[in-house]
Amino acid sequence: MSVALKWTGEGSKLFIGRDTFGHVIMSGSWSDDDSEWQEWRAVKPSDLLLLSLASCSAHDVVLILERQRQKLHDLYIEVEAKNAPEPPYQFTDIHLHYIVAGEDLDLTKVERAVALSEEKYCSVAATVRGVAKLTHSVSFKTE
Repeated sequence: MSVALKWTGEGSKLFIGRDTFGHVIMSGSWSDDDSEWQEWRAVKPSDLLLLSLASCSAHDVVLILERQRQKLHDLYIEVEAKNAPEPPYQFTDIHLHYIVAGEDLDLTKVERAVALSEEKYCSVAATVRGVAKLTHSVSFKTE
């Protein structure tokens, strides 16, 4: 696995990342000198970690439920995180709330798919688990 990151240049705090397949994403912020400056003009690096965790788990959950012949129509994951109060402000607690919708979904199978993802299959969860407490909840959305 190989990814790359390029700084956009002097006066900038923006970076362009490239994944193993060549997809790109912007991360960071504009210079303080910009008259319309806002703190973050691209995805915050710490938010990228949370998005990576949610994406990794979502991929697993969808795959597991497909194999169990569950008719999932929608999956939405809200991620809430708490940081340590001092630098490096690492995540201490991360909660993923899975909101699912589908036809005749089996609650037990959905909850098991989420648990398998977070505890066994998701590499991002395995990496983060050593630093932050991971928790999750599941709710069903009516269609």
